[in-house]
Amino acid sequence: MDVFYYYSYGTAAWLSVQALPLLVSPTMIVTMLSPDVRKPTSLEDYFCRSLGITLLALGVITILLTGSVPLTSTFAESASEGVSTEDSDPKSPYALPTLTLTTTYHAANAFYGYVAWMQIGSASFGLSTIGSGALAAVGLWCILFASSEGKISRKTGADKRTSGFPFGNKEADKKRQPGRKAL
Repeated sequence: MDVFYYYSYGTAAWLSVQALPLLVSPTMIVTMLSPDVRKPTSLEDYFCRSLGITLLALGVITILLTGSVPLTSTFAESASEGVSTEDSDPKSPYALPTLTLTTTYHAANAFYGYVAWMQIGSASFGLSTIGSGALAAVGLWCILFASSEGKISRKTGADKRTSGFPFGNKEADKKRQPGRKAL
């Protein structure tokens, strides 16, 4: 579960790094995006600061909803057991949906950064692609491998959610037929 915590805090840190220039200096952002150097309009200033606040809020919400910060009444309750991404975990019921949404966000952001990097060639888009792509990859790893412990059979080690569609397992069906002895 350590990777899950690293992903949560890494997402919050990456969103904070993206938010700081928007909050601190909208003039710098407008200067970088505009062909001529000018002072930002009040609408551009509002949108820059609003997006910066939104990114910070998204980072905080990610940490809170994934259960990385214990929100129980006593500290001893949360310190003894970690948070899991299982659907039935009462400490973080929104961990898996939050993980899925933030991973989708990072993947879309990495795709956009890559397309812009190939068209424009700016190093900032390259850095955005690397940062968001790395977080998207770690998030996908957490979705695939850190969230399915309860769905693995203890007896066989197989995933219980799989089915035979569209291919049937005729050998397994033969073993299930009544009156037939298993080997």
